[in-house]
Order: sequence, then C-alpha cells, then structure tokens
Amino acid sequence: MDSPLNALNALDGDPMPQPPAAADLDACCGNGCEPCIFDLHDLAMDQYRQDLRAWRARHTESAQDPQP
Repeated sequence: MDSPLNALNALDGDPMPQPPAAADLDACCGNGCEPCIFDLHDLAMDQYRQDLRAWRARHTESAQDPQP
C-alpha cells in the first residue's frame, strides 16, 4: 500500500523506492547455486537501501528549501 507521501512524490516524478519482493523460501533448490536466490535478494536489498538513502537525502534537501 502506498503512503500519501509516496503518492505525492510520484506526482513530482521521484517516487520513493520500494523494497524488492521477498525471496520465496520454496524456490530455493538447496543445491548451493551460485548465486542463490537468497544472495540475489540480499543484493537487491542492498541496492534498495542505497536508493532509499539517496531518495531521503533528496527529499530532506527539498523540504528545507524555502518556498518562493
């Protein structure tokens, strides 16, 4: 479910990043694949966290800008 803040930011062309879908526990074959689906999810979560930090920094800066 989108928050009102996310809906407003989507209108200005900079929507808040959303986390990746969780890895399905039943999708892992247990054979030690390289990369495993859980490794791929961890990488996607790392990217999400970086994107979210950058998004928050952009929106913190814009919230502090004086309105004309």
